[in-house]
Amino acid sequence: MTLRSIGLFVVAAVLEIGGAWLIWQAVREHRAWWLAGLGIVALGLYGFVAALQPDAAFGRILAAYGGVFVAGSLAWGVVLDGYRPDRFDVVGAVICLVGVAVIMYAPR
Repeated sequence: MTLRSIGLFVVAAVLEIGGAWLIWQAVREHRAWWLAGLGIVALGLYGFVAALQPDAAFGRILAAYGGVFVAGSLAWGVVLDGYRPDRFDVVGAVICLVGVAVIMYAPR
């Protein structure tokens, strides 16, 4: 169950961050406008993937996903935009991922 949840978080992050990045490319980087269309589709798919989480608590899922989004966004920037996080970026991302683990996977 935990591995499924983590996998869904990763897919959700790729869809949301990727969708936002595609829109950014179209608008801010003056690339093809059809990229924005793909970004909108990806963002819509993100919502469906988030709904597949095994936990039924919407607030918990979205709160935990926020930490995944933070760390994933920094990773996306490194891989696709050449962004170099400083130590505070890395520490902040690790703190966020620890928060995800506490929110989602602590025994209840």
